Amino acid sequence: MVSNIFIVLVILLIISTPVAITLMMVASFPGLIDPSFAANAHFVLRQVLGGMESTPLLAIPLFILSGIIMARGGVSKKLFDVFSFFIGKRTGGMPCAVIVTCLFYGAISGSAPATTAAVGTMTIPILVKMGYDETFCASLVAVAGGLGVIIPPSIPFIVYGLSSGASVGALFEAGIIPGILIGAMLMLYAWYYCKTKGEDKEKINAVVNEIHSKGLFALLKDSFWALLSPIIILGGIYSGIVTPTEAAVVSVVYALIIGLFVYKTLCFNDLKMIVEETIRTLAPIMFILGTAGAFGKVLALLQAPQTIATLLGGVANNKILLLLIINIFLLFDGMIVDTSPSILILTPILLPLVAPLGVDVVHFGIIMVVNLAIGFVTPPVGVNLYVASTLTNISPLKIARHAIPFLIMFGIALILITYIPQISLWLIR
Repeated sequence: MVSNIFIVLVILLIISTPVAITLMMVASFPGLIDPSFAANAHFVLRQVLGGMESTPLLAIPLFILSGIIMARGGVSKKLFDVFSFFIGKRTGGMPCAVIVTCLFYGAISGSAPATTAAVGTMTIPILVKMGYDETFCASLVAVAGGLGVIIPPSIPFIVYGLSSGASVGALFEAGIIPGILIGAMLMLYAWYYCKTKGEDKEKINAVVNEIHSKGLFALLKDSFWALLSPIIILGGIYSGIVTPTEAAVVSVVYALIIGLFVYKTLCFNDLKMIVEETIRTLAPIMFILGTAGAFGKVLALLQAPQTIATLLGGVANNKILLLLIINIFLLFDGMIVDTSPSILILTPILLPLVAPLGVDVVHFGIIMVVNLAIGFVTPPVGVNLYVASTLTNISPLKIARHAIPFLIMFGIALILITYIPQISLWLIR
């Protein structure tokens, strides 16, 4: 029965059946084949509805709404100016400022495509104006945008927490050092690229001098509220003042205040369009979350993880080999399935395999999300590739080819994160 389920699942995904419908059909399949099976149609429907009745789930639409408000409010430009002020004149300084901006913006949006769009729209034209190759700029932003799902607050971390039972707050905290590590690895390649290819220092200095002309105090004053946003959101969670769900509410209120009344980059007429965009983004996610809950319950009733462990044989007892196989599988999965569905489908299958080997549930969540973040820049799905492509009119495949060196650095960080658990767990222990 288990093998039949996975065959049906793969076939439906290959023929591009919507993920939510695929999960619903697969979850209902055993009950249709065997009427005596506990998970009949009524059971599946109850699980779908129950999967959407969760307080932590409220954080997802709220963080999406907050990220869209911040994007519309032009927060990314203010962040970029601050980082450019300090490192812009150094070798590779401007590309590195883009990466740091993605790190900070990820702490606001929690979404990789949103980070790519918000930062890329503003920084790619600036970098091209300074003489950087446009394809390099597009690949830089596409890969660095993946940091949006690793640096907390991260929507995939919330999804994984709902699927695994892990603390969302612990996942947020555990994502900080891995996110910084990956950012540092990306900056290392950006420095090497600029060192070997050369930079037009005259053009760069002209742009940076214009930023310097504003004065550090004036620049910090203008960017203060943008820089403060991740501190308010994450500080509230880590200090215990608010839960992740309550922090999501705070982030929306804060985003509205600075967008409408502080920076005045938004008006009340914009709110209708922002809410509509949030609903369009959220609706498919909610349906997937509900159907994934039913799918996970059916897998548990079928004892799917135990069956897979038996098929793996001795590998299932070798932590190093098993994690290597899982990483390779997740990298491949990230190429063809979006992040949230992947987490919801694979967590109930993979987590029971690694838990007996002593892999911490939070550490495994970081491994999954980092793997799937690479999927944002790998064809054929590669959402960040398409976002960067629309910003530059460069084909997604060309951007993907130029992104390979960045992805190699991403992969080195993934290996370190996988086999050195302290990178993820140090802050929560």
